[in-house]
Amino acid sequence: MKLFFGEIFPAVHINEEEQQHIVKVLRMRDGEEISVTDGKGNLAYGKLVFEGKKASLNIDEIKENIPEFSPKLHIAIAPTKNIDRIEFFLEKATEMAVSEVSFIHTEKTERKNLNIDKLRKQSIAASKQSLRFHFPVVNDLVRFSDFIKKLDPETTFVAHCNENLERIDLKEINPQKNITFLIGPEGDFSDKEIQLLAERGIKAVSLGSQRLRTETAGVFVAAWNYFKMM
Repeated sequence: MKLFFGEIFPAVHINEEEQQHIVKVLRMRDGEEISVTDGKGNLAYGKLVFEGKKASLNIDEIKENIPEFSPKLHIAIAPTKNIDRIEFFLEKATEMAVSEVSFIHTEKTERKNLNIDKLRKQSIAASKQSLRFHFPVVNDLVRFSDFIKKLDPETTFVAHCNENLERIDLKEINPQKNITFLIGPEGDFSDKEIQLLAERGIKAVSLGSQRLRTETAGVFVAAWNYFKMM
């Protein structure tokens, strides 16, 4: 399947950047079969039609409301100083069906700014590559103190490295419809932040005996949830 991003309703329209890619990079031809998704669970099949440098779809079929992934996973992660590492995490988490990603600014977060538009485009590209019809929500950078205000302690967990504090094993978590996981920065969450989460009833989780990098921990949790879907 050759999958592209665009609108399905009220009419099927291939995204402008996608059209340029089809024409200038892929050099596709009239009549080639492609699919277009809006990233919201809708999909159109058809054949390419060109008018000059504009590409459109001659529709054969439209599928609506394709089921979302379950259980849903929301990963809130502190961006790494090296942006390549957080981009790697986002790509792999997208491929493994993460539903939502939030970037949190903690006490030890070194990166203060993110090009969120670029990250969203990378997530769309990873979604197309992995044939996702529901694109993950990618949220802008938010302060830790603001993010935790609306968390549900029944469905939220934090992975930290403090071995002196009580942590449950990942295996003890039962699959739920919506799960949120907090992943700390390089240097981990501060003691104050861990205490704030504990006061809100949010359980701490161990991801194993090894100390994982921030992006590795994020990918690990995404893979754990992806396995639950199988």
